Amino acid sequence: MINTDKIIVVGDRILIRPEENLSKTNSGLYLPPGVHEKEKVQGGYVIKAGPGYPVGMPAEDEEPWKESKATRYIPLQARAGDFALFLRKDAIEVEIEKQKFVIVTQSAILLLYRDEDLLA
Repeated sequence: MINTDKIIVVGDRILIRPEENLSKTNSGLYLPPGVHEKEKVQGGYVIKAGPGYPVGMPAEDEEPWKESKATRYIPLQARAGDFALFLRKDAIEVEIEKQKFVIVTQSAILLLYRDEDLLA
């Protein structure tokens, strides 16, 4: 497994370790044969998620040249350890430390399966 401390995922992006030739996930989710034949969707485990969607700063009556506060974000639904079913056409393949991963936006994810027992 790679050291994720060195990886910074930005915005609404999610880093996923894809599962190859998956008909049934480890969590028990079945994918129909037509899904694999057309390769429209793929599944994998979320390794790391970005901070989310940035939120604009509220309008203030104070001086606009003052230092701005830290950026706030609307958090993503995906968390490390979730199984994600995502649109293959929206995935960007990357290789980190000789391991294949994909980066997708939250909008490309169709379903998240979270097994709290696996995370505990």
